[in-house]
Amino acid sequence: MDKNTAEKLYEAFYMKVFSYVMTLTADHEDAMEITQETFYRAISTSKTFRGESESYTWLCAIAKNLFIDETRRRSKFTDAPLDEEQDRGKSFEKKLTDSDFSLRIHKILHDMDEPYKEVFQLRVFGELSFKEIGSVFSKTETWARVTYHRSKIMIKERMEV
Repeated sequence: MDKNTAEKLYEAFYMKVFSYVMTLTADHEDAMEITQETFYRAISTSKTFRGESESYTWLCAIAKNLFIDETRRRSKFTDAPLDEEQDRGKSFEKKLTDSDFSLRIHKILHDMDEPYKEVFQLRVFGELSFKEIGSVFSKTETWARVTYHRSKIMIKERMEV
């Protein structure tokens, strides 16, 4: 990939990829690191991009794989649950501004099964379109819409309990 194309890719998608990674990590520093590594890999290994998907969904797939790899690596070196690691990463100010409502939603999301959990997070926190979500999962846009709708119903039901 030439330097000009790499710069355009970075400028166009950095914040969107960073937002997506934040939904996965819930930690600013980890999200920055994974986002940077995502672009490094995308730019240095662009020969593997076959053009079968949008650039953004390709970048999200790389980021997701890096997040999974990092989670596995950390789990080998620590017995602490991931939630404790994520809580330590949150800033004090963020903890103060969290409302009871958002805390309840995050607790519900934590207990939800995949793919409902991730689809909801990608749609709400990552602000991805249904087409982009479907592409991340190698599914259709309709599948993403249905899965998101079902996850919303699950959250509403659990909020009432």
